Amino acid sequence: MGLASGTIAKYAAVGLVAGFFSALFGVGGGIIIVPLLVMFCAFEQRQASATSLAAIVVASIAGAITYGIHGELKPGAAALVGIPAVVGVLLGSSLQQRISNRRLTYGFGLLLAAIAVRLLI
Repeated sequence: MGLASGTIAKYAAVGLVAGFFSALFGVGGGIIIVPLLVMFCAFEQRQASATSLAAIVVASIAGAITYGIHGELKPGAAALVGIPAVVGVLLGSSLQQRISNRRLTYGFGLLLAAIAVRLLI
């Protein structure tokens, strides 16, 4: 069964917004994709997080190539951040499976609010 055109348009809009903010500010995955999937595509928090991580792979490759062409990419630093991030993803996804969707959503909202306050102060 295929996706309805309205659903495809929503996913494409989420991707466009996430890609724009990802390239502009270095954010896009959790901060943009997850809330948009929850609000506009009726995803649960866990589904949105998993889908966001998969989508980030595609966007990250495109962004890294573009920034690499402009000489802005530091592959060594990327590896030193990325390799431990794999361990963090494994630990975080394991913990996430034990937390209710409601608590995940509230925790995520609190994290975003704390980040917003910190950036504004």
